[in-house]
Amino acid sequence: MAEKDKMKIKITKNGPYIVTGGVPLYEQKLITDEAGHTRELQDIRQFPPQENYTLCRCGQSKKKPYCDGTHTAAGFDGTENASKKTYMEKADIFEGPELKLTDVYEFCDHSRFCLRAGGIRENIKKSNDPEARQTAIEEAMVCPSGRLVLWDKKTGQAFEKEYEPSIVLIHDPQKSCEGPIWVRGGVNIESADGTVYEIRNRVTLCRCGKSENKPYCDGSHWMNAKQKLKFRKKWGLDEKKEE
Repeated sequence: MAEKDKMKIKITKNGPYIVTGGVPLYEQKLITDEAGHTRELQDIRQFPPQENYTLCRCGQSKKKPYCDGTHTAAGFDGTENASKKTYMEKADIFEGPELKLTDVYEFCDHSRFCLRAGGIRENIKKSNDPEARQTAIEEAMVCPSGRLVLWDKKTGQAFEKEYEPSIVLIHDPQKSCEGPIWVRGGVNIESADGTVYEIRNRVTLCRCGKSENKPYCDGSHWMNAKQKLKFRKKWGLDEKKEE
């Protein structure tokens, strides 16, 4: 495998993601439990290793996951409108007895890992209970987008899984659609204008072309604006309620 510092995802203006440095590419699917809550990601396949490749960003390529140039004929608008502020600059904070949650909702890819057992906030409220604490930790650590980061209040350390630098294409059988591009292990993501986004352990990039927070996924692969608002209200995700 190429060295990590050579691995990069370059966003092109109104075009694809250009991946360089031999970043491994996988495909996984979301697995739900009997209650319909997302629990884990299961391997589907690993793509043949390539030093460089281009991934579709407009959602219309006939050679997915790779780009075939359709974005040009389709008039794809890939304007990047995500904030360049750091995660912690944007984060809301929610605290329980033993755990602290930092949350940047705009990163949410709606993979729905945080809804199990009443939702992560309910579990944090009861984080002095071993079962609730463990559930909250599991929910936060598996969040592909890195929207949720959970911290141990005693040690000040974040609960993070160590990932190899890699890219995962997420499939969502429950919603019968393709999910985001999950970038793991601190791979560099460079904007079309040459600036570099904050390097993080977990982020999800849009690959349907519909996100309103490009280059990041905002759940638009299966949710429209009305559904997003309904989802926020159902789970108490309005910012004022989170504070």
